[in-house]
Amino acid sequence: MTAGGSHLRMSESRPGTPAGISVPAKGHAYLATIEGFIGALMMFVGSIGTGWIANGSPMIRQPVVIALRTEGWGVAVSTVLLTAGAMLLMRSWLRLGQRLGDWGKSSLRSVVVAISAWSLPLLFCVPVFSRDVYAYTGQGRLVQEGQNPYEVGISTLNNWFSLGADPAWAENRTPYGPYFLWLARAVVGLTGAQPDASVLLFRLLAGVGVLLCVIYVPKLAELHGINGARALWISVANPLFLISFIASAHNDALMVGLAVAGVYLAATRRYLLGVLLVTVSIGIKPITVLLLPFIGVMWAGPGASWPRKFLMWGATAGISFGVLAISGIPYNLGIGWTWAIMDPTPGYTGYSPSGFLGQQVEMLANALGLPGGTLATWLRTGMKWAAIALVLLLMFRGDYSRAVRRMALAFTAVVMLSPIIQPWYILWFLPFLAVTGIRDDWQIRSLYVAVTFFVVFGAQDQLSVWSFVELPIDASSLAFFTALAFTFYLLVLDVHTRKLLIEGRPLDLARQAWRWVVERRAARRAAAGTAADPSENR
Repeated sequence: MTAGGSHLRMSESRPGTPAGISVPAKGHAYLATIEGFIGALMMFVGSIGTGWIANGSPMIRQPVVIALRTEGWGVAVSTVLLTAGAMLLMRSWLRLGQRLGDWGKSSLRSVVVAISAWSLPLLFCVPVFSRDVYAYTGQGRLVQEGQNPYEVGISTLNNWFSLGADPAWAENRTPYGPYFLWLARAVVGLTGAQPDASVLLFRLLAGVGVLLCVIYVPKLAELHGINGARALWISVANPLFLISFIASAHNDALMVGLAVAGVYLAATRRYLLGVLLVTVSIGIKPITVLLLPFIGVMWAGPGASWPRKFLMWGATAGISFGVLAISGIPYNLGIGWTWAIMDPTPGYTGYSPSGFLGQQVEMLANALGLPGGTLATWLRTGMKWAAIALVLLLMFRGDYSRAVRRMALAFTAVVMLSPIIQPWYILWFLPFLAVTGIRDDWQIRSLYVAVTFFVVFGAQDQLSVWSFVELPIDASSLAFFTALAFTFYLLVLDVHTRKLLIEGRPLDLARQAWRWVVERRAARRAAAGTAADPSENR
């Protein structure tokens, strides 16, 4: 047995379906693939009018781009196309899972074909849902000019604003590892910091990460007795993954791909290679340092004594940190990447569990005359320490055969209990949960809700619309109502997708609810009548 171990095959079955009994396929997968390709094409066209284009880009002077970005009708059409395209991609993903049905031998090929088809239009999108990719160009310029991105922000560059980066990056130090800064320096060297060419190269780098996930997610899933096609559908084919990692070109894609490949190598007893690949992942973005203790658990082997476990933990950390320390010598980067772990970004997002609960505590405490802000800060800090405690618990406790599952849960705890959660953060741990089993019950339904929420959130939160454009309705509001209408369609009107969250037709559910209310009233009346019967007092 490998370090990956095995997992319950019930993770692959539908609620109430015994393990090993297949559910018949319900259609041809290519129909969902075509539908998703159309959705991705709609996003491509919509991105021209509402995506993020750098001020220094020659694209901004093209007649079609000018029309779609300066005319009210162009912005409105682009907004609807971008949002409806993202939601159509969402439906395609859900329908692909339904159409594959039994997850047979040919299902892996179908999922890979769908991922390829849906990714192609997104590869040429104007950046949407985020413009962090433009900050990568700025950080590459800093390294090229001999400055240290761990010490200064991109505002020290001449004409930095024309790069297209969010002003929030102006004074911020980079939170990325040395290897990504090497890559950013190489991209700038090849493109001369031309914004559009730089975006394309960064997107191709992200595509390498996606490709690594496509290769190693099914392999790692099979080690755990999990259907590889289903794991790949859950973790890579979902629209949040493709939009965030291809259309947005986030470097997290490369980080996740390297991490999955490294964990697979460690799970198949190629421990040194596994440690090195995870180290490269840390060198892209340091958050994957969380994986090292669990690589050490695998290296120690089943039934290892505590001295051997500590020895392997020390060896894993020593090799990884030693390589990273040496990697800081080029360009005089040093170990500046450690600040991203030791000094995380302040603040919180209102939709994170920590941020939301903190807001409620603050509001309630202020109403009671208590220091609400202080109590909310204590709560958020306490949740961060709770995440660290859970990581330590999962490091020291648990079966060897479930080392990857323990790793996935530890990663999930750190992300979900953090005050700040960006939409793509859930994609950090999703592949590891998928390869160790996500059941076809509340677990997969929770994923449907999370992915839909973040796709809707991104569609209305990250739109590039010039302030002088006159619109009858704000672009963000138009995107929100478009996404909300499509979500209603998926939940209530679509005869296929509504079954994923709600069993039965809406009218039948209403009748059942009314029948339950009537029966409860009749029961209460009967009980009241019995209590009023004088014979009860004899």
